[in-house]
Amino acid sequence: MPGISRHYIRVNPASSVDCADEDPNCGTLVLANQTPGARYEFPAKEIVDAGFLELVRYGIRSADDPVIKASLRVVDAVLKVDTPLGPAWRRYNHDGYGQRDDGSSYIGWGKGRPWPLLTGERGHYEIAAGRDASLYLRALENFSQGIGLIPEQIWDGPDLPSSYLRFGGITDAAMPLLWAHSEHVKLHRSAADGKVFELVEPVYERYVRGNGERRSIEVWKLNHQVQAVSPGMLLRIQADCRFLLHWTSDDWQHSVDTRSQGTAIGIEFVDVPVHENQKDRIRFTFLWIQENRWEGKDYTVNVLEQDVAANGRFNSGRRKKAQGKHAVSFA
Repeated sequence: MPGISRHYIRVNPASSVDCADEDPNCGTLVLANQTPGARYEFPAKEIVDAGFLELVRYGIRSADDPVIKASLRVVDAVLKVDTPLGPAWRRYNHDGYGQRDDGSSYIGWGKGRPWPLLTGERGHYEIAAGRDASLYLRALENFSQGIGLIPEQIWDGPDLPSSYLRFGGITDAAMPLLWAHSEHVKLHRSAADGKVFELVEPVYERYVRGNGERRSIEVWKLNHQVQAVSPGMLLRIQADCRFLLHWTSDDWQHSVDTRSQGTAIGIEFVDVPVHENQKDRIRFTFLWIQENRWEGKDYTVNVLEQDVAANGRFNSGRRKKAQGKHAVSFA
């Protein structure tokens, strides 16, 4: 999207097979429920949804986080539908799960329609941002039918009287969708409390308020080979089997051998400190302990100059390409 260089995407399918450094500009997604004969494989960087709002909902990211706000601009441009009953959002672009354009039912393929549930989730974001969620509560209630049943999806095409479909009205999808009803109840509670009901306070304290000691970490692994780190960070070298890391921070004038530490989930790692005044790059190689085999090549991670890091031109060192759309990971 013009003017936005970084935003969240729906899924990053990168693996060591199809994308050596987990760059979200690599890789494709195969989307189900597509019209027979139509395109079904898309660049992953082009498929977006609003799932990143969970990061705000649970306290991992601030509502004012720049990437969150940029991602909302993309989602609103691509997925938002303004109806006479209120705003609603589709799940993701090119979604094929929903009633067909001619009004016939979804059977194996169709077109994804807006979900009132997502209106409720957006309302929770607005509360997290310190704003009023009344618009979203009213929309949820306007979308309901009969005795107050909230549908799974609403119709976003032209009125089709012969199929009893009207813009903003119900489709033939599930009704009620209990997930949407629970979102409605939680949104009322959040609005009454003036804060998101599901916010995890210790998480918010750690990741948003920044209370407690937490050193910035950059993770290097074979399918996520970061190119640079900022001074003062911790560089974590990670693999899925035991290893000895042979490394240097002064271009092999001196070297250190460090055995990996294991975790309960089968991940092995070595932490390499990057000092505040460090300028030389970090270089390292592996001895794979179980095989008693040296990797046979060196890897390099550059250390950015202080002014570059301070000016914010570095962000996680994870991309070789500067163009396009990007997924954003968090430590």
